[in-house]
Amino acid sequence: MKNKNTKTSVEQTKFQKLIHSENFVGYFFAFPFLIGFLFIMAVPMAMSLYYSFTDLTLGGTATFTGLDNVRRLLNDARFFNSIGVTIRFVVFSVPFRLAFGLFVAYILTRQVRGVAFYRSLYYLPTLIGGSIAVVLVWGQLFAREGVVNVFLQILGLEGVHWFGQLQTAIIPIVLMSVWQFGSSMIIFAAGLKEIPTSYYEAAEIDGANKWQVFYKITLPCLSPVILYNLLMQTIAGFMTFTQAFIMTGGGPADATNFIALYIYNHAFAWRNMGYASLMSWVLLIMITFVTVIIFKTSKKWTFYAND
Repeated sequence: MKNKNTKTSVEQTKFQKLIHSENFVGYFFAFPFLIGFLFIMAVPMAMSLYYSFTDLTLGGTATFTGLDNVRRLLNDARFFNSIGVTIRFVVFSVPFRLAFGLFVAYILTRQVRGVAFYRSLYYLPTLIGGSIAVVLVWGQLFAREGVVNVFLQILGLEGVHWFGQLQTAIIPIVLMSVWQFGSSMIIFAAGLKEIPTSYYEAAEIDGANKWQVFYKITLPCLSPVILYNLLMQTIAGFMTFTQAFIMTGGGPADATNFIALYIYNHAFAWRNMGYASLMSWVLLIMITFVTVIIFKTSKKWTFYAND
């Protein structure tokens, strides 16, 4: 009986040590995330990979078809057009979005009265910009009789049929994306505050002008933040959906048919869930490829304090 009680006491002691160990505490708090990752991300991703090689339709059953979807994808001109449209959108929207975010952040880190109010004001479009109501309002601004054309007519210029021409249909969507620079602005502002003031004091003593200070001190010290914002905004750009879905529906003639919108149409409008799953994986591979390129090239222009 004594040996049994001793064994029980030893087991209780081991259990108490396990509970109070740092590893147990870490796993305990990470457990909800791990469960969520498993059932919300990992399992659905594995299922979509399998469905990529089936003829699954929405609400139907999946039959394995091998590489049929791959062959179909390679001959899908609309899919390759959607890739081109998405890349053009990212190339034009992301640099301007980052530039405006950095410019406003630079101004708002100066000693200006009411700077907190202005930061909130500039961040507001990012909070509400993804809503359908705002997209509808933005679309009305660029309508045939919208405010933008009225303003052009006041200047003596001819109004533009923004959503009716291949060359101009994507412009309102790009401008709306640039307008939503609030998230990158906040991160830029935080990065600017972390730059040691001693750098600027030394530059002032050496007689550097404002452009030299910005180019030689601010940009290099801010380069890790620029890298982070570039990655986040590029990934978000590849997944753009709502603006084109509401404003143009992908038209005219697929001029705004982003890859995310094309995937959505195949999955839910045309019920080709298996084919849409394959395109989703292609999109993931594209984003991964672009991310790797950005990381590889960043070694040439990113400066870290411990370098």
